[in-house]
Amino acid sequence: MTETVLLVGGGGREHAIARAVADDCALYACASNRNPGIRRLADGFETIDETDAAAVADYATAVGADLAVIGPESALESGVADALDEAGVYAFGPRAEEARLETDKAYQREFMDEAGVPGCPDYAVFDDIEAACEHIDAYDGDLAVKPAGLTGGKGVKVIGDQVTAEEAKAYLRDSDYDRVVLEERLVGEEFTVQAFVANGELRTTPAVQDHKRAYEGDEGPNTGGMGSYTDTGLSLPFMAEGDYDAAVDVLEAVVDALPDYKGVLYGQFMLTDAGPKVVEFNARFGDPEAMNTLPVLETPFLDVLTAARDGDDLPELAFSGEATVCKYAVPEGYPTDPDAGAEVAVDEESVGDALLYYASVDEREDGLYTTTSRSFAVVGRGDSIAAAEAQAEDALAAAGDRVRIRHDIGKADLVQRRIDHMAELRE
Repeated sequence: MTETVLLVGGGGREHAIARAVADDCALYACASNRNPGIRRLADGFETIDETDAAAVADYATAVGADLAVIGPESALESGVADALDEAGVYAFGPRAEEARLETDKAYQREFMDEAGVPGCPDYAVFDDIEAACEHIDAYDGDLAVKPAGLTGGKGVKVIGDQVTAEEAKAYLRDSDYDRVVLEERLVGEEFTVQAFVANGELRTTPAVQDHKRAYEGDEGPNTGGMGSYTDTGLSLPFMAEGDYDAAVDVLEAVVDALPDYKGVLYGQFMLTDAGPKVVEFNARFGDPEAMNTLPVLETPFLDVLTAARDGDDLPELAFSGEATVCKYAVPEGYPTDPDAGAEVAVDEESVGDALLYYASVDEREDGLYTTTSRSFAVVGRGDSIAAAEAQAEDALAAAGDRVRIRHDIGKADLVQRRIDHMAELRE
């Protein structure tokens, strides 16, 4: 019997999910924007606010969905998984309570402490901004300043890297945050491991390195992610033997403490001279990281979803062994003052063997238009990071002049900088 799957969300991450399951099921999708890539793959598409849990559940019931995959964190925070589960549609995504692992950074750290999850940095939680500012003054070292709630990956300010202590205090005083977390600044190289979780089990995917800063050379403000890469195996070039397994141990500790968790568990780590430390957890696929891992997943993703729903053992995962490089094209001015509403031309024929993923674009009768977020991404694949990067660059040659790209992602000199940085830290 053909499974009917509902996909919630309309970004690049969701386009990658759609492509991973569309050939194996009847796919329906709903999102607030009209993503052309998803619409072409889906048997039906409805424009719905992803955070409207009741409307999403009603649509799932109307199309006869057997299961659902939830892409965005905002939908998880709004209880979309709860509403789907209660409507009898299995949601591959955590309920709002478990999703607090991402949506409430104060809860995240307190949970790690109480559950004995390794890799937690020193931290303090403040409900009073002036008390937080006093802690910045008193702390012997640099701090990461984190709003407790969701900020789309753009709310964190790191003293000694992005801002001074005085600028961090001004940032807090000018904000309307009612709760903040101050953490020791972690020094090293960031990487991500994503796991499929259900029935007390997890299966992990290759490590990914995302690039949050807006401009080449890791300059500028934080973004939702300008691009990312994976290597041919599970690890990354700057990681030593045992680093990947240490990160997986952290994810396993989370699952042991949250036996009802289901969906994707995303661990963002800082590889320090003392091993991996937890930067944060997310309760869904990363964007762009989903676009690196799903294209090289040879195990049908639908098999993961049905095993999760049916209470079976999750399948062991097989991967193609290819490296990947993902590069985003974003509106001019992104992320601080994006040029929304600009028409963009995407030549799908010019991408060659690379993969094109539409993200925050809106398809109208007269063309494709930017929103305030990232527009589209290309993913190159190859037998090395360099080969994958070259394929991605070739695909971006006709990207046009209304978008901006970080061309340095995946290039040999930037990857070597990561390797040299870790070697220096570990001396």
